[in-house]
Amino acid sequence: MKAGKWLILRRLSQLGFLLVFLSGPWLGLWIAKGNLAGSLTLDVLPLSDPFVILQSLVAGHVPAMTALIGAAIVAVTYALIGGRVYCSWVCPINPVTDAAHWAHRRLNLPKGWQPARSTRLWLLATVLAVSAATGTVAWEFVNPVSLLHRGLLFGIGFGWTFVLAVFLFDLVVSRQGWCGHLCPVGAFYGQLGRKALLRVSARGRAACDDCMDCFAVCPEPQVLTPALRGATGQTPLILAPDCSTCGRCIDVCDLDVFRFTHRFDAAPAPGRGAPKSRLTETQP
Repeated sequence: MKAGKWLILRRLSQLGFLLVFLSGPWLGLWIAKGNLAGSLTLDVLPLSDPFVILQSLVAGHVPAMTALIGAAIVAVTYALIGGRVYCSWVCPINPVTDAAHWAHRRLNLPKGWQPARSTRLWLLATVLAVSAATGTVAWEFVNPVSLLHRGLLFGIGFGWTFVLAVFLFDLVVSRQGWCGHLCPVGAFYGQLGRKALLRVSARGRAACDDCMDCFAVCPEPQVLTPALRGATGQTPLILAPDCSTCGRCIDVCDLDVFRFTHRFDAAPAPGRGAPKSRLTETQP
């Protein structure tokens, strides 16, 4: 339980957000009406996906004031705590891609095609361009999150095809490809949270023995290197906007190299010395 505490908390968080929206249609308990694209919580608090609102604006449609207020609330929240916290703690597609990654490793499949991580930024720009050209909120036609929500409400339908496609893409085409390389929603929230407060720190990096477990589980392993292998005096904070603050590296590291902190944590961390061997440490 201790070794997987952040994974357990993430799953509870993802399930909790999903049940908030499904409890009304399923149980008649209307905590929130709507979905992650736009909702009204307790008939008082409007919440809107700022990415949806941005598409609406570039499409030439000015949303209602409540939708704009809801988007501002969500945008400020993720800008403060971390944009890609949405990806790892809220998005219901994350368990799908995690399951694909687990199966990929269990089956020992090849890494596969790895598009450039900037591809998602190009897809983000493309979505906005298509919205502007067609006058629609273009991404909602193929958004796996919205399609999953509809599938859970209305049963088997065409929307499940897109969810299955995401799973198969990560399983056999590109390891951790959807969240790490393609999803424009993740790209949007990554940019939104560039200066966020919540961060992961490799403050205990001097104890690292180069087991590479953190690189194996991290959906964005490129963010680990600067913090983990920095010289003395260089910050151990992971400041890259691609970090989803998922806590996988904290869970997997039994040497307590990583921890959650904030971006103003100025605690010094020593640079990396010679890699330690767990085998030699146990020898007399």
